Amino acid sequence: MKRNKVILVDEQDHVLGEMDKMEAHEKGILHRAFSIFIFNSKGQMLIHQRANEKYHGGGLWTNACCSHPQLDEDIKESAEQRLQFEMGLQCDLKRVFAFIYHTPVENELIEHEYDHVLVGYTDQQPVPNTNEVQAFKWIDKLELLQKINDQPDIFTYWFRMALPQLIGQI
Repeated sequence: MKRNKVILVDEQDHVLGEMDKMEAHEKGILHRAFSIFIFNSKGQMLIHQRANEKYHGGGLWTNACCSHPQLDEDIKESAEQRLQFEMGLQCDLKRVFAFIYHTPVENELIEHEYDHVLVGYTDQQPVPNTNEVQAFKWIDKLELLQKINDQPDIFTYWFRMALPQLIGQI
């Protein structure tokens, strides 16, 4: 499931075109993304450690799944497909909010995303794609917030930005 392109958008999420994913990250051009947060019936959140081979964020902990929808894809359907591809999970997702962020990351790349945040609930155990994920765990929200406070650099930037907003809305 290659995702070599990104959808370029304006600050109202109107489509402006598409571009090669690496070029958009090299130039820091605003593009559409999604971040999926999964909870179980115990109220724990699923987080994963990105595979070391990822083009950026390798080895960092983050939400259950994140990616870029492709042109003419429905965001929710694209996110559900990507969750299945990366984590081996199937569950209904609901869009909660979106936010824009801009930050330099390693490898001289820049993340500048209009990030749609989606939430799902399942008690299934993940079966991760090892090309995408090197570890995962279910974690209590308060424990997670403490870990982010104590060790922010082991988590992705977008995860640290989205989590407080999400907790305030669920």
